[in-house]
Amino acid sequence: MMKLKAALASVALAGSIAAVSTPAMARDTVNIVGSSTVYPFATVVAERFGRNTDFPTPKLESTGSGGGLKLFCAGIGTQHPDITNASRRMKTSEFQDCQNNGVKDITEVRIGSDGIVIAAGNDAPELNLSLQQLFLALAKDVPNPDGGENLVPNPYKNWSDISSDLPNIAISVMGPPPTSGTRDAFVEIAMEGGCKKYDWIKSKSKGDMRAICHNMREDGAFIEAGENDNLIVQRLMRDNGIYGVFGFSFYEENRNQLQVANIDGVAPTQETIGDDSYPVARSMFFYVKKAHVGVVPGIQEYVNEFTSEGAWGDNGYLVDVGLIPNPRDVRMQVAKDVKALKTMTGNEL
Repeated sequence: MMKLKAALASVALAGSIAAVSTPAMARDTVNIVGSSTVYPFATVVAERFGRNTDFPTPKLESTGSGGGLKLFCAGIGTQHPDITNASRRMKTSEFQDCQNNGVKDITEVRIGSDGIVIAAGNDAPELNLSLQQLFLALAKDVPNPDGGENLVPNPYKNWSDISSDLPNIAISVMGPPPTSGTRDAFVEIAMEGGCKKYDWIKSKSKGDMRAICHNMREDGAFIEAGENDNLIVQRLMRDNGIYGVFGFSFYEENRNQLQVANIDGVAPTQETIGDDSYPVARSMFFYVKKAHVGVVPGIQEYVNEFTSEGAWGDNGYLVDVGLIPNPRDVRMQVAKDVKALKTMTGNEL
C-alpha cells in the first residue's frame, strides 16, 4: 500500500510539473484579443513587427472590448491571451475580475484617440444632430413630448418627428452590440451627454440616471450589428435610409463613399477629435499581462514597436490609418511606463 501511495504521489507530482511547464512551451506567438476599433491599428503594427523582426507575426482576434477583457482576465497561462485591446478604459469591475483570477500585474497603454461617428452613404439625406436629438432618436424611453418630468416609450418614428430640421425618413441606425467598447463609449459619451440636457434626469442618482440614458431602443429603430464594423459600412453603401455608428478610423478608410453627421455643430476630424472639441471623442488602450512577458517571446518587443514614435507619433505610420496621436508629453510618459512595465493599481480607473 505504501508503494502504491508513493507511486500515485509521483504521478501527481509529474502531472503538476507538466501542468506548469506545458503552457510555457505551448506557443511562441503573441496572442492579442479585444476591440474591433483598435484591431486595425494593432494589425498594422503586428504585420510590421512580423516582417521586421525574427518573431512570428502576433495572432489577433476581434472580440470586442468587453469580450477581450473577459478572456484576458480569465487567468494566467498561455491558454489565455497576452494582450487585450480596448476602445474604452478597463472598468473597475473588470480589473477586479482580473485580480480574482490571478491576473494581478497589468500594464495599461493609452495609444491615442478616436471619435465615434454617425455615418451614412453619400446619397443619404444629410444629418446634423445635437447630442440631445441623438438621445431622443435612440433611447428606449424618453421625456414625455407633452411636457412633465416623466418618461414614455420612445414615440419618435421619423427623424423629423424630433425636429423639422431633420430628414423626413424613418429612424434606422445600425450600431455595435453591448460587448463592444464602441457601444460602451457611445452610450457613456453620446447618449448620456444628450440625456443630461434634461436637468431633472441629470439630478437623479448615478444608477437611475444611467438606467435612463444608456437604455437603447428595442423596437427596430436601433439595429445591433456584430463586432465587424466593416459590415455596417457595407450596409450603408447599399441602403440610403440607414445610418451607422462606428469609429472615426473606419470612416477614414471609406471617406470617399461615406458622409458623417456634425454633432453639436462640430464635424469629426483628426483635429477636433484630438483637441476634444468633437463631442463624441474617446481614448483607446491596450493591456499587457506581465506574467506572460518572458514566457511568450516577443511581447515586450511588440509593445515597444507600438509605442515607438515611428508608429504612434505625430508622423507615425498609424496616423495614416486613422489614429489620432496622444500629445507628445503623454506619449513620452506612456512609453516610459511601458518600458518599465508599470503595474496598474486600480486607482487609475
